Amino acid sequence: MSDHEVLHVKGRVLAGPEDVRDELWAVDGRITYERPPGSGFAEVEGWTLPGLVDAHCHVGLDGHGAVDAETSEKQALTDRGAGTLLIRDAGSAADTRWIDAREDLPKIIRAGRHIARTRRYIRNYAHEIEPGDLVAYVAAEARRSDGWVKLVGDWIDREAGDLTPCWPRGEVGAAIAEAHRLGARVTAHCFAEDSLRDLVEAGIDCVEHATGLTEDTIPLFAERGVAIVPTLVNIATFPHLADGGEAKFPQWSAHMRKLHARRYDTVRAAYDAGIPIFVGTDAGGSLAHGLVAEEVAELVRAGIPVGDALNSTAWGARKWLGRPGLEEGAPADLVVYEADPRADVRVLGAPLHVVLNGRVVG
Repeated sequence: MSDHEVLHVKGRVLAGPEDVRDELWAVDGRITYERPPGSGFAEVEGWTLPGLVDAHCHVGLDGHGAVDAETSEKQALTDRGAGTLLIRDAGSAADTRWIDAREDLPKIIRAGRHIARTRRYIRNYAHEIEPGDLVAYVAAEARRSDGWVKLVGDWIDREAGDLTPCWPRGEVGAAIAEAHRLGARVTAHCFAEDSLRDLVEAGIDCVEHATGLTEDTIPLFAERGVAIVPTLVNIATFPHLADGGEAKFPQWSAHMRKLHARRYDTVRAAYDAGIPIFVGTDAGGSLAHGLVAEEVAELVRAGIPVGDALNSTAWGARKWLGRPGLEEGAPADLVVYEADPRADVRVLGAPLHVVLNGRVVG
């Protein structure tokens, strides 16, 4: 027997989109492709991917605001059970730093707390401020986050009765520049069309949802390399939201239905233009956790090839977030499936084994 904690992963290891290996070992929580000395290792077998990425998830948040640590833990465990082992937390009012000390919970890259205009977002979620304070709040969240800041780029304007941009061009440009100076990237919640050009020309790094992309703005995103996280499982709720707001805000309701109706065409047009696309579920607000497999399937329904949809939650997503995959010496965070997910992404919905820091946790 080895003196080290060793797990042998057999079968087909998808170290990259086209890099298929026969086995790897997790030795003291780290990946190696060199057989360690000894025998009698614990073993798992199947088709192995790096731990999946949910690039838009909210641990510590529900529909009413921040939740307690027990609820946050349940959310993280649900994501883990679905194979999500790396989360970009795209805004949370709760302090979840304690999760970093838990080797049995997914790793989280935090974007701090949402930054929104006063009374222009979900209650209890965001710092609600006016444009003159935007730079200062972005700087504060850049310093306390894990390299990301989350803006609310548009929301319903009750006076206009529809979605409108939240920030003037000058202020948002200065805020993004300050975040970049501090080493943070900036993303923004955007449903509608009108805020996108200003945000991209101001230097935004990513846009969440991006349902308002058009033939005018898609080339701009592609030219600047601005990523999108479509959250199609969330966009599926638009008709229900529209029904609820019909009586009071009919223009907004009609707009939401239109954005929903063309959601797949929008995502496919973005893909065809070369815009980077990543998987995110928007779990933790009104949506349940653990929906990563459903979101990958939605990207495929939108017309994204299976291999590229997998890349958007596996190898490519980890590279985008600056975290390793199934590389020599990387943390042994991986998911094992019964069949090849490149042949059928529905396989993602039923992990055989979930391995986190070299230990089988599910």
